[in-house]
Amino acid sequence: MSEHLTDLELQRRESLEEMYRLGINPYPAELFPVDVTARDIHKNYESDKLSYKHVQLAGRIMTRRIMGNASFAVLQDATDKIQVYIRRDDICPGEDKTLYNTVFKKLLDIGDIIGIVGYVFTTQTGEITIHVTSLKVLSKSLRPLPIVKEKDGEVFDAFADPELRYRQRYVDLIVNPQVKETFVRRTQMVNSIRNFLNNRGYLEVETPILQPIYGGAAARPFKTHHNTLDMTLYLRIANELYLKRLIVGGFDGVYEFAKDFRNEGMSRFHNPEFTQVELYVAYKDYNWMMELVEEMVENAAIEIHGTTEVQVGENLINFARPWKRMTMYDAIQHFSKVDVSEMDETTMAEAARKLGVEVDSSMGRGKIIDAIFGDLCEPYLIQPTFITDYPVEMSPLAKKHRSKPGLVERFEAICNGKEMCNAFSELNDPIDQRKRFEEQLELGKRGDDEAMVLDEDFLRAIEYGMPPTAGLGIGIDRLAMMMTNSKSIQDVLFFPQMRPETTDSNQD
Repeated sequence: MSEHLTDLELQRRESLEEMYRLGINPYPAELFPVDVTARDIHKNYESDKLSYKHVQLAGRIMTRRIMGNASFAVLQDATDKIQVYIRRDDICPGEDKTLYNTVFKKLLDIGDIIGIVGYVFTTQTGEITIHVTSLKVLSKSLRPLPIVKEKDGEVFDAFADPELRYRQRYVDLIVNPQVKETFVRRTQMVNSIRNFLNNRGYLEVETPILQPIYGGAAARPFKTHHNTLDMTLYLRIANELYLKRLIVGGFDGVYEFAKDFRNEGMSRFHNPEFTQVELYVAYKDYNWMMELVEEMVENAAIEIHGTTEVQVGENLINFARPWKRMTMYDAIQHFSKVDVSEMDETTMAEAARKLGVEVDSSMGRGKIIDAIFGDLCEPYLIQPTFITDYPVEMSPLAKKHRSKPGLVERFEAICNGKEMCNAFSELNDPIDQRKRFEEQLELGKRGDDEAMVLDEDFLRAIEYGMPPTAGLGIGIDRLAMMMTNSKSIQDVLFFPQMRPETTDSNQD
């Protein structure tokens, strides 16, 4: 193993062994009680100095400045950084000065985790600092951190390579602590949505991730095999059909924050494993659901940012209600200047090619419309906009429109040029649903590997009677990108899927 270690890594292992020889366990088992955070000290010390006469804090050494028998260091805990002052005679009150002269000065390194006891004071330069009276080694770091240099408040030479940041998120979080704020806001967003739904009496549930038949979306699944049952199973691409079974069973409103998996391409907007929240409410329709989405997302923006206006890249997005609404056909005509509403599949494919949209023989009318909209309309919808009333070919699980033949009661919310959510007045006619599934099977025979499969148990369920229902799916990762002004989905996932690691990707 040593032949693969750098000189710095070898030095740290030598320091580790020297600590053991000195009788110091660099990975102690006993707890270290922490009673304060760096953020708390910075925020409250000046107004309440008496409360900080005795503090216990643990953190990672980020910088050191050794000056003979006294030194300064900067510790970073989960909340912030804080300067500490360490004097030899304070932490080594007797004759044995090993803890300072040998351990602190020679054996500890940047990245090591220590626990300190002391009191807070302000230096002559006005910096809030902890005067350390006791020090304990809590964890020896065997790999050096990337050097992050700071000057005049600006960071340069940071750990900035996306490949390394996403692959080694643990290092990213240490040396780029501002990254934590993205994930804190993501959790705030999820909690906001969960509280919003709970306050309306809807039940949070769990449904199977391993499914014998995948369904609920047009996507390629991941496939696996269960040895004991000797059967093929699929990682779910959506949880829609199971949640609808619960509506059949008598629940009026159910939702689930679901990990879903789709065996498709990867991009800054797509990860094979992603999170969405799906909601189904009985006796409601898609018009009602539009109003709920507006209110729920507006509420999340206010809870996270204190305002409905959120900066997303170059665009200032305003999530305040009401949002603009356009039908699918109107949007295509507005942006392409072509009316496709009465075109059959062949004519529409020709129109798409003339518009510069790539189509092929496996694509039915619904997929062609989707391609035209995705290329010519979606990128230009910046402010939150509901696109409504989709062609029936695009929506095998949505109810036929009550007044517009050939369309279904469906909407998608588009924001900053990307889909944010998808919702229907759910199809609850079992005869119509079977016919739609059979049409999907025919598309599959033509080569559409994203066509839905026929789920006999789901059909059996709705044959018992499913009430009129509104359904919704919101992409949590996409919404988190908007709420945190992140350019890539990898920025809002702690551990995004990565290609196999190569030697060049290792961080020395």
